[in-house]
Amino acid sequence: MDPLKKVTGIVAPLDMANVDTDQVIPKQFLKRIERTGFGKYAFFDWRYLEDGVPNPDFILNRPEYQGASILVAGPNFGSGSSREHAPWALKEYGFLAVIAPSFGDIFRSNCYQNGMAPIILSQAGVDTIMARALRVPGSRLTVDIEEQRVYDDEGFSESFEMEGFRRDSLVEGLDDIGHSLQSVDAITEFEEAHPARW
Repeated sequence: MDPLKKVTGIVAPLDMANVDTDQVIPKQFLKRIERTGFGKYAFFDWRYLEDGVPNPDFILNRPEYQGASILVAGPNFGSGSSREHAPWALKEYGFLAVIAPSFGDIFRSNCYQNGMAPIILSQAGVDTIMARALRVPGSRLTVDIEEQRVYDDEGFSESFEMEGFRRDSLVEGLDDIGHSLQSVDAITEFEEAHPARW
C-alpha cells in the first residue's frame, strides 16, 4: 500500500445521501478474484445507459470532473453490504479521498485498509465543498491527512478527526498485513519458542 499524506486534486460532487456499496460496485461485477479491474465498473448503473453508452446525465461523466481524485458525497456514504470491492473500485477509478458527513462503518474501515482516506466533515463543510464543485466544475481541494485539515485556495478550511492509528497507517502506507510484517522478528521468535503441538 502506498503512503497517503496529502491529496490535492479536482473535486467530483455526488450530491446524494445513502449511496450504498451496491451502487458503488454492483453485485454482478463481484465475480473477479483479483483486487484490480473494478474501476471501470464504479457507479456502473448510473454511469452507463442500458446500451452501454455513458449516461450524459450522470454528473461524474461530465468532462470537467474527469481525473478527479476527491469525491464529495452526502451522508451515509458506503452503507449496505460489506464488500471490499467498493473502495477497490473507487480507488482504481482515481479517488484517493472521499468526503462526507458520515460513512457506513465497514466501508470506512475498508477504505483505510486499501489506502484511501474517508474524511468526515460537518454537514456545513460538505455543503460548501459540494456547492463550489457544482458551481465551478474542476475546482480543486487539498486533503492533508498528516495535519487533519481540508482546505482550498478560496479560503475554505476545516479540520477533521481521525484516529491516530488510522492516520499513521495511511501516512506510512501500512495495512494490517504491513503492520504485522513490522513485527516479523518477534513473531518468528515466538513461533520458535512455542512449536506447534499437532
